[in-house]
Amino acid sequence: MSEAVRKVSSDGSWEERFGYSRAVELPNGLVLVAGCTSMVNGRIDEGGPYQQTVTAFGVAIKALESLGLGRQDVVRTRMYLTHARDVEEVGRAHKELFDEVRPATTMLIVSGFVDPSLVVEVEVEAYRGGAQA
Repeated sequence: MSEAVRKVSSDGSWEERFGYSRAVELPNGLVLVAGCTSMVNGRIDEGGPYQQTVTAFGVAIKALESLGLGRQDVVRTRMYLTHARDVEEVGRAHKELFDEVRPATTMLIVSGFVDPSLVVEVEVEAYRGGAQA
């Protein structure tokens, strides 16, 4: 991989355990943020779907900020939920965070996560304008 690829790690225990980066920035300005949950400092925020979504996006935004980007640079989000009943709460959190940004987004119902107390996981893609093509 090119030296121009930048990688960011966080305090996530799974990153070291499974060998991945929290975020990767490509030379063309695209930034990919790995799936984020409401796990912070080794503990899961066991709040409801709304709170877990806010926390998970907070983890993603923190990764973007470490690369000098922010919420305004987000161009795509994905939300994975374990229950269809949580769509409105997760959607409300997304709207509060990204209403002015309006990224492309996908919301999917999945069968579960590695820890059953998690009800949502999010992914974020951002773009740094003016990067090398």
